[in-house]
Amino acid sequence: MIRPGYIQKLKITKKTDFGVYLSDGGEEKVLLPIKQVPKGADIGHELEVFVYLDSKDRIIATVNSPLLTIGEAAMLKVKDITRTGVFLDMGLERDLLLPFKEQTYTPGLGEEVLVKMYLDKTGRLAASMKVYDTLSLDAPYGKDDEVEGLVYEISRNFGAFVAVDNRYSALIPQKELPPDIKAGSRIHARVAGVKEDGKLDLSVHKKAYLQMNDDADRLLEMMDKNGGKLDFNEKSEPWFIKERTGMSKAAFKRAIGHLLKEKLIKITESEVIRNG
Repeated sequence: MIRPGYIQKLKITKKTDFGVYLSDGGEEKVLLPIKQVPKGADIGHELEVFVYLDSKDRIIATVNSPLLTIGEAAMLKVKDITRTGVFLDMGLERDLLLPFKEQTYTPGLGEEVLVKMYLDKTGRLAASMKVYDTLSLDAPYGKDDEVEGLVYEISRNFGAFVAVDNRYSALIPQKELPPDIKAGSRIHARVAGVKEDGKLDLSVHKKAYLQMNDDADRLLEMMDKNGGKLDFNEKSEPWFIKERTGMSKAAFKRAIGHLLKEKLIKITESEVIRNG
């Protein structure tokens, strides 16, 4: 079966003035335009081609390699933005459409986005930023390794879905999610754990004892910018602390405890005040 979106090995079954027709042995045939036909290629020769649809939605073959095929994820550059959607450069004469409904955030012109290729209901090739099912589960990383990744989707229920190295499946759980992370963000993270199925759990925070020092420095900086104090303390509601500092209440209390131990602050009924 000749399948658009895949690289296939097909045999030349017919030659014409405008190209050759290729087949996988069945009745279905696909045209390889004359400018694409390798020198010396003749009937019976096998060629490796990519099959797609041309601008008139006719099935056609090319010996050029696309930047991705169905079942893969790849970074493609935005070439144009229209009312229909975003058009991406897939390395061929025809660009790949990324429909608005398949976007997890709005990319800009010239930006590179991580997408997969799929066949839409009309049989046309299209792109989607929902790449979860194409990412690999055999990442070469273990607990506490540091990784780089792209946040490709945010879920209110689960957290931030991340493609580590643009290819491995990972998640920043909702409870670990900083307020400033959004889809399209490039992040540096730590592997907090590896699930049985191979998915990575990530944290953008360091180990607790290291993160505590960073959090403490951050609180001191906040106090310096606010007249030497914070107008809340460890008794404040968790959501309020998270909103103001980006820290969980537990992390906030660890940092405050560290600053108290170092005698850098004092705590009142409603404030944290920097000494000196």
